[in-house]
Amino acid sequence: MLPLNIIEFIHNLFEIHLKDGDVALDATAGNGNDTLHLAKCVGENGLVWAFDIQQQAVNITLKKLVKSQLDTRVKIILDNHDKISQYIENKIDAAIFNLGYLPCGDKKCTTLVHSSLSALKQSLNLLKINGLIAVVVYPGHDAGLIECNAIEQFVSNIKQQDIDILRYRFANRPDNAPYALVFNKLRDCIF
Repeated sequence: MLPLNIIEFIHNLFEIHLKDGDVALDATAGNGNDTLHLAKCVGENGLVWAFDIQQQAVNITLKKLVKSQLDTRVKIILDNHDKISQYIENKIDAAIFNLGYLPCGDKKCTTLVHSSLSALKQSLNLLKINGLIAVVVYPGHDAGLIECNAIEQFVSNIKQQDIDILRYRFANRPDNAPYALVFNKLRDCIF
């Protein structure tokens, strides 16, 4: 059965797309679930970069990785995701941005439009041709709505010859329900 949950759908895409030895990015480590999933997908020869600005998120993520014995596949960076290019020099095969705030954390500490757009552009520049980036947006809270609108504006200016972009959302939920944008890079382009 095809998963309907947004995160399950994204994880399923990465399971299909990623293979042993690939490089992936979790731009928002949060509670470590996406990082852990990517670490499984890239195999023992792969690498995952995981970013978060909150020490609490880094600690939670590291604990999950150690428990699953996947910590050697991941480089966790305690820094803002808008600094991705300062850490990652080589091309990546996939990335996930699960925006918003840390579940069970401080809801006032959210991802912000300026840094998220900067990080997304940097990730698109680092992405290999045929690579995937998934961005999960949360327009149901004030900062999330601002971020969502800015990302949608950015997306509307991307040429379809450069990147295919899929919007995955529930048709029978409110307009402010979370949804995902999935980017598939078709050719080299600079943002």
